[in-house]
Amino acid sequence: MNGILDSIGSAITTVSDFVCGYPLFILLIGGGLFLFFYSGAVSLRRIGYSIKALRYKSEVAGEGQISSFQALMSAIASTVGMGNIAGVAIAITVGGPGAIFWMWVSAVVGMSTKFFEGALAIMYKGHDSAGEPQGGTMYIILHGLGERWKPFAYFFAVVGLIGTLCVMQANQLVESVTTVFTTPAGIENTLGLRFVMGMVVGAVIIGGIRRISVISAKIVPVMVTCYMLLVFVVLCLNFDKLPGVLASIFQSAFSLEAGIGGILGTALTGARRAAYVNEAGVGTASMMHGASRNDNPIREGLVAMIGPAIDSGLVCTLTAFPILIAGNYASEGGIKGLYIALNSFEQLLPGYGHYLLMVMVFFFAFSTMFSYSYYGLKCTNFLFGAENAKYYNYFYLVMIVVAMIPLGAAGAIMDLAFALMALPTMTSLLLLAPRVRRKMKEYFAN
Repeated sequence: MNGILDSIGSAITTVSDFVCGYPLFILLIGGGLFLFFYSGAVSLRRIGYSIKALRYKSEVAGEGQISSFQALMSAIASTVGMGNIAGVAIAITVGGPGAIFWMWVSAVVGMSTKFFEGALAIMYKGHDSAGEPQGGTMYIILHGLGERWKPFAYFFAVVGLIGTLCVMQANQLVESVTTVFTTPAGIENTLGLRFVMGMVVGAVIIGGIRRISVISAKIVPVMVTCYMLLVFVVLCLNFDKLPGVLASIFQSAFSLEAGIGGILGTALTGARRAAYVNEAGVGTASMMHGASRNDNPIREGLVAMIGPAIDSGLVCTLTAFPILIAGNYASEGGIKGLYIALNSFEQLLPGYGHYLLMVMVFFFAFSTMFSYSYYGLKCTNFLFGAENAKYYNYFYLVMIVVAMIPLGAAGAIMDLAFALMALPTMTSLLLLAPRVRRKMKEYFAN
């Protein structure tokens, strides 16, 4: 039986590695670059409007359950997760310091993609079987592209159920806790830890999107600020090494010694990791921003594009600097990304550095689990109706407790599901981009 499971896991990993390589790079980064130029570099030229849009208070609210700020914080809660720590470490291990530069580029591109996601989520809202307003890629496809694209909408919802189960985050968190705080534990000990995780997540997600958004609006600013302070201490203690770190990022990003193939490999590694971190073009953001009460699609798009600036821009940079300063990433690889980060913080803050980072890992992992439950609930609602969606949360909690899939296989399944989610999402964004641009011209003209 174990041999069969290993073979299945190996096959999934092989398919995932292929699909999530150049095909996904071309789809997300290539499509994102098109949207960047087609929008007139909205992520660079209109960033000031994003801050104004976030502070805007409308007296006439549209259909929805939460505010634009709550939608943004909930979307960031899902993207600021384990990938911001483990994913960054893996990117540096595989692509060198230059991968961070291409993560920054991907963040700018992802901001443009998120702008279109947020705008279309408001433009093409739908209603579920209970009459509640809903948004997301499924409804964008149905109401924006028409009934003949309906199978594409269902395809997104099916793979969305798989991609947002949070099995990888739960497994990685358990493995990290049992490694850092104890010796590697047996199943009898990890089951207790998983049960506690399930209870914490359940206390939040059973309250629905309103409770998730309220918690996210409080926890996201706090956890990002605390992470900034932690890294600030590290930088102050190692200020003399910072110029060398910055130089290595730019030199490695355009290293002529590595040749064109080396530059492309570094770019692919950094951009791919950033795309997974900020989820631009995957479709998760449109589900969250589709719950916003904002009545103006362009204003919601401007709010949505702040997300990649925070997760792929700010938080990933906060992780990268300590790892590069410590310089102990070269010999590690694969799924050891979190351990590279933990070892780096311990090296720079001996005796307690890895414990402080683990506290941040807890916040990051749980915030992701909170928001991902909502995405799965939305997909269930679309596929099986509002009257059956309530059962999804119980299934989600059970999976956190019992799904002990090996990290490699869990990561491959999630990567593959995200790649398949990106196909209908990016297709709808590119086809409907002209309608968003017309709304843009009206908005900025006024």
